[in-house]
Amino acid sequence: MLAFLRWLFGLGGSSRVDRVRDRGRPPSPNGASSFHLYWQGAPRVVAAVRVTVEVVAPPATTDLYFFALQASFLDRGQEVGGGHVGIQWNRRHPGNTAVNWGGYRAQRLGGDELPGTESTLPSQPNDPNTRDYPWEAGRRYRLTIDAGADVGWWRGSIEDVASGALAVIRELEGGGDGLGTPIVWTEVFAACDAPPVTIRWSELEFATVAGEWHRVTAVDTNYQDYNAGGCSNTDSASSGGGFTQTTNVARVNSGGVTLQLPS
Repeated sequence: MLAFLRWLFGLGGSSRVDRVRDRGRPPSPNGASSFHLYWQGAPRVVAAVRVTVEVVAPPATTDLYFFALQASFLDRGQEVGGGHVGIQWNRRHPGNTAVNWGGYRAQRLGGDELPGTESTLPSQPNDPNTRDYPWEAGRRYRLTIDAGADVGWWRGSIEDVASGALAVIRELEGGGDGLGTPIVWTEVFAACDAPPVTIRWSELEFATVAGEWHRVTAVDTNYQDYNAGGCSNTDSASSGGGFTQTTNVARVNSGGVTLQLPS
């Protein structure tokens, strides 16, 4: 999974801040800076994962922001790819709001983008992965990755927690028979000194292969390395019954720190 993350986000080998990059655009290959929270306590293979996301302080620019839940697709315990489901601040979509469910095969299998079913959600730019979705700041949404209709197919969905309205985004042909290495992350294509944005992740949960749901109460921090183009002024913290990720703020918790929810 680390190789998948390095390829997807351009991660360096260290999360420690050796130099400061707190203004200007990230010079990474894809023009973004990302930071991540690795779930603690999940078995190597799980059947499903879900998390609740809330945009506490929304973006104030027209740049792309992506807030997602990610998991590996495992075939008898071996990674064959991975997928990420999440909400986007994306100017290509009405109101700048969208939802995405996409992924890639493992690099050893070619690293190509995964095919999937056609979504029933509209998409103004006709993007198969990214669909129009009217999420709102201050409102909670549950993101889920679970088994699709057939073995090797994985469903991505989003639910408005307050209304209970559930939308299946589509299914991906990721292969495998299980999920592994769940994480949540924020990917920012704005300048490092763009107005601060805050996301809160809560109710991090996984289902065992026996179908029992369990909650994750601790995560490990990770930040895109300076040498890979990451901003040094992003921070993750335990706050408000969940875990927050904030841009353009002094970093309090460095990479490799375990964040724990109060018992």
